[in-house]
Amino acid sequence: MARYFAAMGLFLVFSLSALAGAAFADSEPETTSGDPTDVLGVWAFQTDPYRDGSCIMTGRMHLSSNPESGLYDCELTALEKCSLWGQSLVRQSCTARRFGNQVSVRSNVEEILEKKSDIEGFVLTYVPDNFALTVQSSQRMYGALVSAVTAPVEFRRSEEGVS
Repeated sequence: MARYFAAMGLFLVFSLSALAGAAFADSEPETTSGDPTDVLGVWAFQTDPYRDGSCIMTGRMHLSSNPESGLYDCELTALEKCSLWGQSLVRQSCTARRFGNQVSVRSNVEEILEKKSDIEGFVLTYVPDNFALTVQSSQRMYGALVSAVTAPVEFRRSEEGVS
């Protein structure tokens, strides 16, 4: 009898989950195959300090589906703060390619949203941010920023929904 109630309880939980999923589909992260390590959705990232500890980069990246298998369209916004010269906030378009648990992100600068220099007459230039990542789980990727500098980086699944 206990086994019957346990089975009915599981059936009820799965049924309600399916209904809730359909009702709130717009607020759920995108997925393609039910793969728990799928990378679609919104990610927050942060590098370790670089340039002798004077700079750090944080930001958000949104990965969306692409018709080509293993390819993702993406957009990222990066904020680079450097105590030596100031900060830059940059919007970039990108493509990501997944090979097993490896993800390669290649970016193009679309718009410099903010460029602030602490040094008079110093012109900040910005090189696109590329990443070489390893998928650890559906919540975490880690690897390296590969740009004008190389630095360790961690990506965490954002709590935001996908719009």
